Amino acid sequence: MTPDQLVTQFCAEWIEPDPAKIAEYFAEDAVYHNIPMEPVIGRDAIREFIAGFIAAFGGIDFRVHRQLTDGGQSPNAEESSGVVMNERIDVFTLNGTVVELPVVGVFEITDGKITTWRDYFDMAPIQAAAGGG
Repeated sequence: MTPDQLVTQFCAEWIEPDPAKIAEYFAEDAVYHNIPMEPVIGRDAIREFIAGFIAAFGGIDFRVHRQLTDGGQSPNAEESSGVVMNERIDVFTLNGTVVELPVVGVFEITDGKITTWRDYFDMAPIQAAAGGG
């Protein structure tokens, strides 16, 4: 599976998320960093973070508008390492409010696993839905 295919499949998992299944996409020592927050390090910690996130927000619809890949695009071979960037709107419900959050995601893939996932977004829409802004 190419990095592009892996990230596309990964993003689709979030509609009806299973923390254990999502965590399997990550390398053992992976880093997940929502840039406004502290990074989460290690597959087990990522699984726990995702479980907490899902408990608060439920599923998320990752509406990917553009996705670009560096690596894994050779027509003669499927490489399993590269960098994937996507521009998307993450849609979820918080306190009965539908939040549409613009996000840019950067995924570093090595040997078919996510080693680093960074999401860049503004916390203001989340804080507003939570009643804090």
